[in-house]
Amino acid sequence: MTTPQFAIEIKDLSKTYAASGKSPAKHALDNVSLTIPQGSIYGLLGPNGAGKSTLINILAGLVLKSSGTVKVWDTDIDENARQARANIGIVPQELNFDPFFSPRRLLDLHAGMYGVPKSERRTEELLKLVGLMDKADAYARSLSGGMRRRLMVAKAMVHTPPILVLDEPTAGVDVELRNQLWDNVRALNKQGLTILLTTHYLQEAEELCDRIAIINHGKIVADEDKETLLSRVEAKEITLRFEQDIASIPESLLPLAPTKEGKRTLSFRYSPKDTNAGAIIEQVRAAGLVITDLSTDDRDLEDVFLHLTRDAA
Repeated sequence: MTTPQFAIEIKDLSKTYAASGKSPAKHALDNVSLTIPQGSIYGLLGPNGAGKSTLINILAGLVLKSSGTVKVWDTDIDENARQARANIGIVPQELNFDPFFSPRRLLDLHAGMYGVPKSERRTEELLKLVGLMDKADAYARSLSGGMRRRLMVAKAMVHTPPILVLDEPTAGVDVELRNQLWDNVRALNKQGLTILLTTHYLQEAEELCDRIAIINHGKIVADEDKETLLSRVEAKEITLRFEQDIASIPESLLPLAPTKEGKRTLSFRYSPKDTNAGAIIEQVRAAGLVITDLSTDDRDLEDVFLHLTRDAA
């Protein structure tokens, strides 16, 4: 299989769900265009109901599009639906396997459904990859929540797809398990797998993704590499703690619009293009306040996400 420049190419994709009963027609996707680079970890973010699930279901062949074109690993989903589906592995939010089968049996069975010959199946390789070799012959129902999530990843890879879609992979899991899954995602990507990640955990997208698209009301409101996206909202915050209680904010500091967060603490939110932390500290000292401690907080993806989805609302 040749390696295309883009793992997924979407152009002018629209989806309208027909009216049903008293419910009017719903425009889930509105002329969405995306190009997902081969070998990337690409984040697709958006509020509930933004259109993420519809887009993924179209890629998976579970929902028919209304218009537009979609190519999965250079294969048009209309011209060769079977191959397009074979080019992608989907890890859904829901656990969907028989709890009375063992992981080994589940992977063998799933590979058979994809028509993978016994001689070409990668069952043991995949079990080792997701750290489940020691549970290969246990009932799947006996696995912990984290193990079941990892089994779902292995299940999606039995036919060796070049693209893996992770739909809310860490929903409802604890911090330790989330970090383990992040390590798994990085390892898979280093092996050349292109990963499309949807998540409501913005920290997860910021930690993992090379490029991020934000969808809102069925439209793409941003599609940029992570650093460019983060630079959209240039907001920093410095929090200062003082030696003495502050009865009222000194008049000379009012133009900086500080927020009082306690008897001895003020926070200043600022744009680096307008001022800097050093200048703020100098003004505070000039106002006669003695600083005993400080902390800073840079912009993050949550700031950008809220800014873009509110503007597009």
